[in-house]
Order: sequence, then C-alpha cells, then structure tokens
Amino acid sequence: MLKSLATLLFSRSVRRGTCRTKTALAERPLTRLVLPPTLPAHLGCDAVGVPARHGFRLLGGLPRHGCVFADTDWWWWIVPAGSDLELTWPLPSHYARGAYVPAANPRLIRRPDDASPYTPPIPLYLMACQLTGTAPLWTAGVGGAHST
Repeated sequence: MLKSLATLLFSRSVRRGTCRTKTALAERPLTRLVLPPTLPAHLGCDAVGVPARHGFRLLGGLPRHGCVFADTDWWWWIVPAGSDLELTWPLPSHYARGAYVPAANPRLIRRPDDASPYTPPIPLYLMACQLTGTAPLWTAGVGGAHST
C-alpha cells in the first residue's frame, strides 16, 4: 500500500512539476549553511532538511530547536555531525553532511534560545518519521538487549 501511495504521489508531483526527489536535490548546487559567529559548533555541523510544507509543523512539535534555515522549498535544522549514524532518515527528509545543502539562498529564520546551535537529532528524527508516516528504523543491535 505504501509503495503504491508513493508511486501515486510521485507521478502527481511529476505532472505538476514539483517533484523533489533525492535525484532532484542532488542536481542543485550545494550551499554551506553558515552559523552565526556567536553560536560555536563544537560537535561539528550537519543539517536535516524537510520540504517547506512541513516546516512549521515540525518546528512546533519539537521540544527545542537550534538554528533553522530556509529557502522557498526546504527548511534545514542544524544537528551535531554524525547524527545520521545508525539511523535511516525517512523520505522526503534529506540529511546533509557538513551542512552543505542543495538550497538556493537559504537564510537563518530561527535562532536557538540558548547558546547551542543544535536541534536534538532524536526528537527531530522521530518527528520526521511521524510526519511521513514512517516507523523509526535503527540499525540492528543499537539499543537492543545483549544476549549472555
């Protein structure tokens, strides 16, 4: 059922000219999201993007957020480097290592309330899964019980 739904949505977006697949994103030039100098990124810096139509809902559902950037098509949350390890981020979200994002003129739209530029990646991941109707998926063995 999910596969047929994805096919339907994909064909609709192609007809409308609004297709935003990973291939379409890969064809866009990369831009590095630059943090304000007052917010040091001691843990490195990656970004997680979602289509703009999900931006406000995702932002409102998070317990806290770090820096959030946006352009007309995508919103990007800054997360610590390596936040993709052991996780499969659900489509249509996009994980960008080094905060190099396929975006046209992204601008900082939300600053954090504290001195950390990061959005906690696990709540962001769980919200992205909820928005897309995807079950969270961790790599086997992570957080599981150890046999003795």
